[in-house]
Amino acid sequence: MLKLTPILLAVLYALAMYRFSAWRTGRELDARSSELADPALKALTDRMARALDLPRIRVDIYEIAPVNGLAAPDGRIFITRGFHDRYRAGEVTAEELASVIAHELGHVALGHSRRRMIDFSGQNAMRTALAMVLGRFLPGIGVYLANALASLLAARLSRQDEYEADAYAAALLTKAGIGTGPQKTLFEKLDRVTQSRGGAMPAWLMSHPRTSDRIAAIEAMETRWAPARKT
Repeated sequence: MLKLTPILLAVLYALAMYRFSAWRTGRELDARSSELADPALKALTDRMARALDLPRIRVDIYEIAPVNGLAAPDGRIFITRGFHDRYRAGEVTAEELASVIAHELGHVALGHSRRRMIDFSGQNAMRTALAMVLGRFLPGIGVYLANALASLLAARLSRQDEYEADAYAAALLTKAGIGTGPQKTLFEKLDRVTQSRGGAMPAWLMSHPRTSDRIAAIEAMETRWAPARKT
């Protein structure tokens, strides 16, 4: 029983972290967001809503500066103020911003948003359990090894989620008559559009696949869809 204690403690820690993280995230978003009101974007989200047989797609602006989109665990879709400012400045088009919304809808529809919250808690639990176990056999470096293993797993899961959300967005944009062109052109702009002044890695690019790989994956889907569109 004593040998299982670190694992049981890690599981309990994961559950507590999940509850706390979900509560804190919801409270933060409620306090710092408001519904997006933009006629051009609404026309595009209405087209996507019809493609999904939904009455409407609500999008909120999250009042933070980094350029990013966000799908909350409760299913809400957010665009950051920083991203919306770039749109208003003409650096990204309405169709490109709509592709971000479609991507975040993919995270919700595929269960990534809720799973990521659970994954985050699970990663912390795994990190804690590994640190306890490895620390006994490798004093001094066990903690570092545990952190490295947990981070590698998290990055791999995140990249897979991004590919899946890209595929969902591509299908939705195609069905809505918007097409995948804005999705691909936005990817090409991301390095410049999201570049932070401090030289840190842009929020959009953290644990995301390479831009060229994402575009290639979408183009591969377009090739597979081409015969179906002709029939």
